[in-house]
Amino acid sequence: MEGNGGNYTDKTRVLDIKPLRTLRPVFPSGNQAPPFVCAPPFGPFPPGFSSFYPFSSSQANQHTPDLNQAQYPQQHQQPQNPPPVYQQPQNASEPSLVTPLRSFRSPDASNGNTDLEGSTVKRKIPKRRPIARPENMNFESGINVAERENGNRELVVSVLMRFDALRRRFAQLEDAKEAVSGVIKRPDLKAGSTCMGRGVRTNTKKRPGIVAGVEIGDVFFFRFEMCLVGLHSPSMAGIDYLVVKGEAEEEPIATSIVSSGYYDNDEGNPDVLIYTGQGGNADKDKQSSDQKLERGNLALEKSLHRNSAVRVIRGLKEASHNAKIYIYDGLYEIKESWVEKGKSGHNTFKYKLVRAPGQPPAFATWTAIQKWKTGLPSRQGLILPDMTSGVESIPVSLVNEVDTDNGPAYFTYSTTVKYSESFKLTQPSFGCDCANSCKPGNLDCHCIRKNGGDFPYTGNGVLVSRKPMIYECSPSCPCSTCKNKVTQMGVKVRLEVFKTANRGWGLRSWDAIRAGSFICIYAGEAKDKSKVQQTMADDDYTFDTTHVYNPFKWNYEPGLADEDASEEISEESEIPLPLIISAKNVGNVARFMNHSCSPNVFWQPVTYENNSQLFVHVAFFAIAHIPPMTELTYDYGVSKPSGTQNGNPLYGKKKCFCGSAYCRGSFG
Repeated sequence: MEGNGGNYTDKTRVLDIKPLRTLRPVFPSGNQAPPFVCAPPFGPFPPGFSSFYPFSSSQANQHTPDLNQAQYPQQHQQPQNPPPVYQQPQNASEPSLVTPLRSFRSPDASNGNTDLEGSTVKRKIPKRRPIARPENMNFESGINVAERENGNRELVVSVLMRFDALRRRFAQLEDAKEAVSGVIKRPDLKAGSTCMGRGVRTNTKKRPGIVAGVEIGDVFFFRFEMCLVGLHSPSMAGIDYLVVKGEAEEEPIATSIVSSGYYDNDEGNPDVLIYTGQGGNADKDKQSSDQKLERGNLALEKSLHRNSAVRVIRGLKEASHNAKIYIYDGLYEIKESWVEKGKSGHNTFKYKLVRAPGQPPAFATWTAIQKWKTGLPSRQGLILPDMTSGVESIPVSLVNEVDTDNGPAYFTYSTTVKYSESFKLTQPSFGCDCANSCKPGNLDCHCIRKNGGDFPYTGNGVLVSRKPMIYECSPSCPCSTCKNKVTQMGVKVRLEVFKTANRGWGLRSWDAIRAGSFICIYAGEAKDKSKVQQTMADDDYTFDTTHVYNPFKWNYEPGLADEDASEEISEESEIPLPLIISAKNVGNVARFMNHSCSPNVFWQPVTYENNSQLFVHVAFFAIAHIPPMTELTYDYGVSKPSGTQNGNPLYGKKKCFCGSAYCRGSFG
């Protein structure tokens, strides 16, 4: 014990050892050790003392030994910034005193040593890996690593459709449960986290500028959709950014912003946006504090100095959906920034963004539509404000901006299907006996039982899945407030019949249409095709259920929803008799929907009882989210082929002008 050159120290002489359970500090007495000395970590130090690791750095050596300065905490020192400079923002309607953002930097930030609380420049938050449940271990997303990092249009559309199909299924299951007070149902969050955890996503590599596969004008009904396709990563925050190398150190630059519309002002110009920074709650009812130049606010300031373009997503509130929707409006340039007092007197950051030229309209189209709905100004090329003459509850306008044609040939507008005496379904049918409304899972309900025990629609009337046949409650059912009567409620979006450049008259919507939303039925005269086939040869306004169609997948994936794949529902329609509907003399807006080999609308057979007889209707639903003023199209299909044409087993009698990248060249 006496080795090592006599350097052994008896530790019992340093501290009087006590057990930890005494829970009180024990210090050496005055005769056991020198008195304690309090000094800043980087000095100055009294004689005989020096800094120790990790404070023995060059910063400690460079510290000026000013004892008077050392007595004050740094946050009480006077900042070295110049006094605020007041300036007036350009294009402001009224003079106001504003302060440049650089005047509100912290003292360290002015010296290039940015150390902001919560700033991601210095702070890296580890990503949480989703925990895969045992039943999900064998699920394959079908998206490889390269596609997950960098997408394309086809992949972006596929991811959004798969997400929404899963969301509709989760919404259907939630609607079947009894309502619990205080519990908010968010199937979109559940579907989004499921897709994230199982690799159903793309464009995970964050980038500024254009996102591969996302087009200007695309609409989103949920924030999670933007996360899954890489347009805007945060599900809550309004500013997205990444960290890049700066001149001296790493710094954040903004990649995208979501303009909620609550605090932002576009000054009446759809291509100009005055964006309010994040944090501080400066303009909310519960005022908290000034906004800080950190995180997203700092990223916007850095993007201003770098002249880096930012993606802008506009948040819109539409009465027709009773919810907010989002429109991707393209790239914007940040022109200036300033600070002004909010309503509560707190400092708020403001940024002026101007839309980059040469981009197709998106938000500007939406603002023009809002003016059309008020009648000021009048729609350019308007022929009739309502071609239905009040038959539809929502007017359908007739517009021609192409030539001097004053409208289509005369026909009688009707919202119903008239069945000829030659078309009779064999089986009789009876409605349900439910009072007030039918309840999902109630097998005593005749209508629910025919639908397999599930409601075919979500609570807001969105179709959940394609089926061979959907059975709705009839007008004679006592369930007057039942939600299983979606196709009987008529048109719910603002439609417009317009003249196309090369395909006659077409149909589009002033409103954004959510995937699975009902659009209209095909009204007209229903006949048995086997008895009237020759007389319909020259009728261009017909719907033929016997045509062959390109198959496509629209329903949710059972494996993604943790369901048994053997219970997957068939998406092939089943109609008792070969049905053909003619809208040549009597019909509705559906007669104006053109064909496309890449349609955004599909048809679904729906039936309900009337006078103890079952009648079939052809109902149209949106395949995916449809932006405003986008032409509505469906696949006309082709007659049952007998051979091939140019190697294509599906060929029709008429030439196709849809212009799709997947055009098969013919239809009908």
